[in-house]
Amino acid sequence: MSSRTAPPAPSPDPAAVRASGSPDVRGSMSRLPEPMQLPLTWLTGKPYTGQRGPSPTPGFHLAAGLVSLTIGLAVSTTALAAGGGWTLLLVVGWAVLLHALRNLRMMVYHQCAHRNMWARKRLDRTLGRVIAGLLLVQDFDGYAREHVGDHHALRHMTPADPTVQAILVSLELRPGMTRSQMWRRVLGRIVSPVFHARFTTSRVRSYLAAAPWPDRLLAAGAHGLALVAAGMTGTLVWLLLAWLVPFTVLYQTSNVLRLCVRHTFPGPEVRVKRGREYFGGLTNAVFLGEPAPRAGQSPGRAVAAWTRWGVRMLTVHLPSRYLVLTGDTVCHDYHHRYPMSRQWADYLFARQRDLEAGHPGWPPYQEVWGLVPAIDAVFDSLRTADPGVYDRARLPKLSERALFSAFED
Repeated sequence: MSSRTAPPAPSPDPAAVRASGSPDVRGSMSRLPEPMQLPLTWLTGKPYTGQRGPSPTPGFHLAAGLVSLTIGLAVSTTALAAGGGWTLLLVVGWAVLLHALRNLRMMVYHQCAHRNMWARKRLDRTLGRVIAGLLLVQDFDGYAREHVGDHHALRHMTPADPTVQAILVSLELRPGMTRSQMWRRVLGRIVSPVFHARFTTSRVRSYLAAAPWPDRLLAAGAHGLALVAAGMTGTLVWLLLAWLVPFTVLYQTSNVLRLCVRHTFPGPEVRVKRGREYFGGLTNAVFLGEPAPRAGQSPGRAVAAWTRWGVRMLTVHLPSRYLVLTGDTVCHDYHHRYPMSRQWADYLFARQRDLEAGHPGWPPYQEVWGLVPAIDAVFDSLRTADPGVYDRARLPKLSERALFSAFED
């Protein structure tokens, strides 16, 4: 289905880049001052053609996650201690902590499952087990086995794929539903206390059911010690507000939205369900942003256009990037082409180099701009998918614990 490592990138081929992409949204931003370009590349998830930047290491991503986790907790507890208007900073703490949890799960833990964090099996497995205990998600060994065997193989986007099972059963979406029906169902899950209670319970049960007993003992001791310490110091409410809200409701909301952009369903007309053309068409890059205002407008119109653009970039696209499409999830298509690429830590520029090189051996990359349009694209693909293939009645009987674990794939 996919190559183990990415090939070395030859010189850029601008013609191939133009043929591979949609209208050059990122390129429209390249006329902004150079100091803004790297932040814009991180926010959008896409470099402009020919851009080069720093190459982060796996250790950088781990350290960034741990630092964000510490800062998020510090901001939240400080806000609660200060009280009054300072309590509003709790939202900032939640955002930073959620970003940390999602990056640790979706990037570091994920690469550990591929034995690709440091490409040292024992070290990667140890780190994966620690993160599983911290986040209380599916035990590491079980996740690694299912993820590589069912999600990165010929079962990809078939009824045996955990991603498909989560969409069809846990979210109760199905072929033939309209886009608006799917949105109502997903939003209904996100605001449902029952859904979040079941999700949280299933996360804990999934971990406790299969994790090795030393891991379970360590995780129970660490989480229990935090609860006891908070109770003895009279800060239990602080702990529940500072940690439990982003750890459960916010984390799971982000998880649901991420699930809904991960992969598109093949159409019923697709007969040959193998090969790079097929698998390459099941994953879109999801970039955040919109074209910068065109040049040549009158001063008044230019100010209005740039103001609107800036406000939308900061209030619509930045939250989507920071809270939902964290880490390398913006270019998940590159990972499915090269799941064992040692360039994964430099995901932004690794994908761009492959794109500019003409994506050798693979079909053109596909991209969608904006979180909502990306979800719409997945919903539309499910609406027209073969109802005989994607019939939840034909799925193997799965426990609720297994179904909620499937959100994590």
